[in-house]
Amino acid sequence: MDNIRKVTPYTPGEQPQRKVIKLNTNESPYPPSPQVVEAIRGIKASKLRLYPDPDCRELREALAEEYGLELEQVFVGVGSDDVLSMCFLTYFAGKKPILFNDITYSFYEVWADVYRIPFETVPLREDFSFDPAGFMKENGGIVLCNPNAPTSLEGDMADIEKVVAENQDSVVIIDEAYVDFGGRTALPLLKKYPNVVIVRTMSKSRALAGLRVGYAFGSKELIKALHDVKFSVNSYTLNMPALAAGVAAANDREYFEETVDRVLVTREKTKEALRGFGFTVLESRTNFLFAKPPEGTSAESLFEKLKEKDIYVRFFNKPRLSDYLRITVGTDAEMEQFIKVLQDVL
Repeated sequence: MDNIRKVTPYTPGEQPQRKVIKLNTNESPYPPSPQVVEAIRGIKASKLRLYPDPDCRELREALAEEYGLELEQVFVGVGSDDVLSMCFLTYFAGKKPILFNDITYSFYEVWADVYRIPFETVPLREDFSFDPAGFMKENGGIVLCNPNAPTSLEGDMADIEKVVAENQDSVVIIDEAYVDFGGRTALPLLKKYPNVVIVRTMSKSRALAGLRVGYAFGSKELIKALHDVKFSVNSYTLNMPALAAGVAAANDREYFEETVDRVLVTREKTKEALRGFGFTVLESRTNFLFAKPPEGTSAESLFEKLKEKDIYVRFFNKPRLSDYLRITVGTDAEMEQFIKVLQDVL
């Protein structure tokens, strides 16, 4: 039928429903904070007959306090995917094309397509580094993933600021899903530029992928516009368990820093082990590694061989990416087993 919208959907990483070493979807290898567990247990079942707080006030207050912002500068949604989707719907309503990199989070293109937003991609440099020059032209908005996925690289903050400063008639969304793993945040730009929106998630560094808690920071005006669209689509986005867990996770800074540090130590050990096998491994500021197998070894065939051994990594059958594998950092035990199996199959 002619009236049905047709789009090519985003393809998530495989979610095997049996016990495997799962290094393909950038989840945390550790459980959430014990405070999160207690907060969920503390919810009275009788309250589930009620709608959750549509303003998500307690969670927004916790995030505002943690990051030194005002309540009106904070928006929350069902994971950063929901937040980003609302951002596309809210900020990119013009006729000029929006801009994002050619190699980045592939959902950007999907949202642009489903919302009928014109877009153009800006090439990364040959070494996958960020080049601000391609963003210095007329546009209807900009989206930057920093640190970038799937390359794991971080763009220079001076280059990020240059893009923001030169495009003050457009909203610049900075997707910081992975910033907690050693990246530099663009939060200071909020005090200098009214056109910046920063999007984050609790799925990675706070281990809440299963509850879907995302959030955004921006000027009061931009966040109000985001709320206006949200309340025009769905007033009750986050459910009670997610709200309670989000508050607890935001409040437990000590556990957050401890688990992130563990991931960083394991990441560096794994990076060196891979380089010892002859892999080319990019300098990661994320909770994953982007690695090119040794010369003569196909990334796709290695992906399949690892899968046969119940080790799942991510392979992208796309130009410029098909020579690489994206490998999530798991626990020390998982990564040691991964390295052992890798040694056997190479």
